[in-house]
Amino acid sequence: MKLAVVGGGSTYTPELIDGFARLRDTLPITELVLVDPAADRLELVGGLARRIFARQGHGGKIVTTSDVDTGVAGADAVLLQLRVGGQAARNQDETWPLECGCVGQETTGAGGLAKALRTVPVVLDIAERVRRANPDAWIIDFTNPVGIVTRALLQAGHKAVGLCNVAIGFQRKFAQLLDVTPADIHLDHVGLNHLTWETAVRLGGPEGENVLPRLLAEHGDTLADDLRLPRLFMDRFGVVPSYYLRYFYAHDEVVRELGTKPSRAAEVAAMEKELLEMYGDPALDEKPALLAKRGGAFYSEAAVDLAASLLGGGGSPHQVVNTYNNGTLPFLADDAVIEVQATVGANGATPLPVAPLDPLYAGLIAHVSGYEDLALEAALRGGRDRVFKALLAHPLVGQYEYAEGLTDRLIAHNREHLAWA
Repeated sequence: MKLAVVGGGSTYTPELIDGFARLRDTLPITELVLVDPAADRLELVGGLARRIFARQGHGGKIVTTSDVDTGVAGADAVLLQLRVGGQAARNQDETWPLECGCVGQETTGAGGLAKALRTVPVVLDIAERVRRANPDAWIIDFTNPVGIVTRALLQAGHKAVGLCNVAIGFQRKFAQLLDVTPADIHLDHVGLNHLTWETAVRLGGPEGENVLPRLLAEHGDTLADDLRLPRLFMDRFGVVPSYYLRYFYAHDEVVRELGTKPSRAAEVAAMEKELLEMYGDPALDEKPALLAKRGGAFYSEAAVDLAASLLGGGGSPHQVVNTYNNGTLPFLADDAVIEVQATVGANGATPLPVAPLDPLYAGLIAHVSGYEDLALEAALRGGRDRVFKALLAHPLVGQYEYAEGLTDRLIAHNREHLAWA
């Protein structure tokens, strides 16, 4: 089995490599290709990746290349984890929206739109190369904003599934609190990428006992601290929101906080410098502890599970993924991309039925899905007016004056990445 990772020079890749090594019985990789244009980073990451495989007794071959066509040729699955513009572009996404009094974040709001505009054309070009090299290959997208990028891939006819680590993080957390194994936990996870709620936590499968009331009663303070949201919110509504909901439910508080400290991108850039120095140590043959602070916890396990199921292996029968709605949420178009539990197999992902949603959640989902429609249109066709419409539609912007100022700033900061600008 051959897998390719586009964006393989990421400092996060050793976490993925560690998962591939530990879970090799689930996903028996014979060749893994790391693809990245940054040759210096790729050499360091590739060297550590080979040492991790060797330490853990994995017999697979690891190859590095800067050429996408070479890297994806013959691959059974291609994982996308790229960041167009690097941490420098992320730093801009997280800072210039604050000038207009809006949240600066790399996956939602104005910063998230900027990332989508930079990313969608690049991802579609890579996907076309994959299709030419091997039309049967699956594309697993971990590149943010996952919902918009996955929708772009699906609408272009690619065999694609989007993946996020939020759900698997909750699964692990709840299992720890309940003293059960992660496999015992089934989440009623619903929404859009980075806009989700856990409406039930079931033991044993989709029909299992809902222990969410017990979790909230016994561990509500812990969960509230992790999410930085009031416990009263969860107790009142009986759900656990994704931590990304804090940008919506505590917008002004978050804006004030972000204005008083360095951006997350600046923190990660400093961390990456230290990690790359570590990766250059020929004695290092395991992922360093510092990597846990980099983000993306449990991504490797989710990626292995998904790839194994898509390629006919032993993955979990139900997984939280990003895929077409197809009537699952009746208030959205069929071709909207949602993030829910799905049955995953060689034919792709089929969402499980979702109980009717409270208007409190359905309304916000519909609002953001409408924004995603406009964001994808702007990413595919360009133009200032399309950017403005998408910004105006986003609930974290929503005012004419803000949208005007943000449009000018977005274009100014991203001109080198926008062919139409």
